[in-house]
Amino acid sequence: MTGYLLLEGGAEFGGQMSEPDRRAIVLAGGNDAQITIIPTAAAPDNNYRRAGNNGVNWFQSLGATKVVWLPLIDKVSANDASIADTIAHSRLVYMLGGFTSYLGETLKGSASFQAMLEAYNRGAVIAGSSAGAMVMCQYYSDPRKGQVVEGLGLVPNSCVLPHHNTFGKRWAPLLSEELPGAVLLGIDEHTGMLDDGDAGRKRGWRVYGQGAVTIYRGGQTTVYRAGEAFEDDFI
Repeated sequence: MTGYLLLEGGAEFGGQMSEPDRRAIVLAGGNDAQITIIPTAAAPDNNYRRAGNNGVNWFQSLGATKVVWLPLIDKVSANDASIADTIAHSRLVYMLGGFTSYLGETLKGSASFQAMLEAYNRGAVIAGSSAGAMVMCQYYSDPRKGQVVEGLGLVPNSCVLPHHNTFGKRWAPLLSEELPGAVLLGIDEHTGMLDDGDAGRKRGWRVYGQGAVTIYRGGQTTVYRAGEAFEDDFI
């Protein structure tokens, strides 16, 4: 059984983000499902504790009863057996925003990422907001380094433009040139796109929340607003 993917554009805890997150809880198995918060992206500025607690409080406010955040803050902890085991047995794994390259580099090739794949292959929801969504794709842009790097590859041939309605859309022209064969996913703040498993041959995505998802492909732009669904593997 394959699980579900949820990519969110940022400003995750508040507004209409309850819509995609409540749906993710349902897909995970309901309010008693194990939810694990990954605050790795907030570790470089030593903000992971506050970020992790914010994640726990948010999902509890939506009715979830089994929510924890893990001290997955560097390569050592990413390969910690107990942390990986918790991830492997989670029904919803949620990666917070922050420092994108730090998150991607910490998780890539780690025991924790392998555990995430195990959970996903058993039907879990893998979710990320902003940096968390970016690293889920085959590519992500690292603005601090001024380059595009390989992500975790959960969503093939794609690259997320987070915070699309505020500043992310400004990345589109350059990334369209750097990744001419890839699909750019512009996700607004307070907005999520969820592969909820109800598609046919291709992945079935639905937009939830306040804004829209803008798809850039081959010089063409398509916009999907909250409540709209589409099928796409981005290949």
